[in-house]
Amino acid sequence: MTTSSPPVTLFTGQWADLKLEEVARLAAGWGYDGLEIACSGEHLDVWRAAEDDNYLAERRSILDAHGLQLFAISNHLTGQAVCDDPIDFRHQAIVRPRVWGDGNGEGVRRRAAEEMKLTAKVARKLGVDTVVGFTGSKIWPYVAMFPPVPDEVIEHGFVDFADRWNPILDVFDDEGVRFAHEVHPGEIAYDYWSSKRTLEALEHRKAFGFNWDPSHMMWQNIDPVGFIVDFADRIYHVDCKDTRLRPNNGRAGVMGSHLPWGDPRRGWDFVSTGHGDVPWEDAFRALRSSGYAGPISIEWEDAGMDRLHGAAEAVGFVRSLLWELPAVRFDDAFNQGREKN
Repeated sequence: MTTSSPPVTLFTGQWADLKLEEVARLAAGWGYDGLEIACSGEHLDVWRAAEDDNYLAERRSILDAHGLQLFAISNHLTGQAVCDDPIDFRHQAIVRPRVWGDGNGEGVRRRAAEEMKLTAKVARKLGVDTVVGFTGSKIWPYVAMFPPVPDEVIEHGFVDFADRWNPILDVFDDEGVRFAHEVHPGEIAYDYWSSKRTLEALEHRKAFGFNWDPSHMMWQNIDPVGFIVDFADRIYHVDCKDTRLRPNNGRAGVMGSHLPWGDPRRGWDFVSTGHGDVPWEDAFRALRSSGYAGPISIEWEDAGMDRLHGAAEAVGFVRSLLWELPAVRFDDAFNQGREKN
């Protein structure tokens, strides 16, 4: 049987200052197989894509012109506004004017939910089976748990999440699309135990799984390899972003002390893939054993390295770790792996 390796894609979220045409040109030149297109900046306007087939065809033609494939799209920024409370100036800076509207919090949340439903529909039009993103969280402001927070407040936060996301996931089911939530501080599922509780809140419905990004796990002291093993049937997408845990001499903590991005006094930082502390070889062995057959998407962030150099370097490192797959559609292979597990 003919075999191939999982495709390597570039997440465009960190490149939203450039037009999609320019990102596609760069990615093709570096040897990427495709893009994970972010629904932000100029790259993909979900509202326009849902209403204008010509616009959608034009977006697709950009990839085709550069020989790139599309395996996933992401909508982290709008997803963040679905559950967050409060909604404030931070959200105005990341959502589209159509979602922000008059800035009324509940109105923003409702319009964000509508955009996430449209994202599933646009994904299907593009022939994409996975949407990556954030969920937001009503209870993240209470993460320090002081002053004391009653158990029922936390429980209500998970109920609020389920009430808001189940109707969104109904549309995902209708379109045959999965949502891959990125486990990340600020979200309803941000570490191991909150991920388990999130699945329980949704009664383990299959439309909801995880985007495995080890960088946010490392600095929280979560084993990223163990996460793959324990959630093997829920790893719907993979983002590769590395983290370096800095020697802190007892001064730096995981909360970051409100220090600026990239400040060396922080206890951790994102670095070029392969240059940090993520156990990549063990992680890729676990992904292979779990039956994961989807794309490996590189999410490029490093405050200390020029991104044009780092993105090219990262694709070579990731390819050195890949395994061979049967020559079938990656989503079919993924489903076969899930059934086996």
